[in-house]
Amino acid sequence: MKESKTDKYKNPVQATVTGILDLFRKQHPAGELKEGDRLEGKRVLITGSSSGLGLATAKKLARRGAEVIMAVRSGIPARGEEVQKAGGSEKVHMIHVDLSDIDSILALAGQVKDQFNTIDILICNAGTVPTQSRKTNQGLEQMFVVNYFAKFILVNKLLELDVFRRTGDRIPRIIFVASETHRNPGVFDLEGFGEYREFRAGRVMELYGYHKLLLVTLANELSRRLNQRNQTDYSAFALCPGPVNSNIAREAPKIFRPMLKLIFTIFFRSPEKACEPVVYLAASGDVEGRKIDYLFRMSRREMDEKATDPTNGKELWEKSLQLTKRIENSSIKGL
Repeated sequence: MKESKTDKYKNPVQATVTGILDLFRKQHPAGELKEGDRLEGKRVLITGSSSGLGLATAKKLARRGAEVIMAVRSGIPARGEEVQKAGGSEKVHMIHVDLSDIDSILALAGQVKDQFNTIDILICNAGTVPTQSRKTNQGLEQMFVVNYFAKFILVNKLLELDVFRRTGDRIPRIIFVASETHRNPGVFDLEGFGEYREFRAGRVMELYGYHKLLLVTLANELSRRLNQRNQTDYSAFALCPGPVNSNIAREAPKIFRPMLKLIFTIFFRSPEKACEPVVYLAASGDVEGRKIDYLFRMSRREMDEKATDPTNGKELWEKSLQLTKRIENSSIKGL
């Protein structure tokens, strides 16, 4: 396979500069949200919605009439009440989940099934940028789990439980908040997939881009597997919101925090503005019937060829299933 590598995101400084430059590049919007793009009668599950991009998205979806389920690690009930007030809707619910813990992810899917039976839209928004590796309860690396593997587990469990509503006027939509950093890895390499490996701050952006590549690859493979007939049964969307002034860099070394805060405030977009492509992919009628789509901010872009390669998608899916079974077997042995 042809190698293609950019170094725009290989460290925090270059990633920040790239984010700033992207703000000044001309955009060609794929479409625009209309007054009539409403979500009454639609139920949306959104992870990582207690702050930043996720919270802003939850508010805007509530304003458009959606019933919103906020899957969060913190902020219960204050953030839910904030969304209710901002959205003018009482149809806002909160469920606790720790997306670094496989058992908690499975519990979330079960609770959604038991409490709501069906959803129409899933937005996998939660992400993390730590300063170093951390081991999860299942012995995996935390950033790998939160930024990729949790999405695979959650989507597949929701599909297994038949949670996505496939009747009515809209096809179910599965939306992944990804990143342009998915283009940074030079090759698609699954050697040591899922193995815990220690790292320090210097490798964080490299690994972040790798996890986003896995995520965009997952979106493509999911679309292929869910849409095997000559029609669209599910829409699988991915997007990069561009540089966001959020708290995702809250774990940056203390010496860099004042500088990053200043840069984020001056140059990066607020979550309220940056969430536009997320809301567009969730609510717009323009994308109805699309099997797969990718937006950078509001512009449609081709995904990196490594992410669209069916061979890579199949290998990633199989590796992810094998890791899932390994975790399940370990849990059974531990009982």
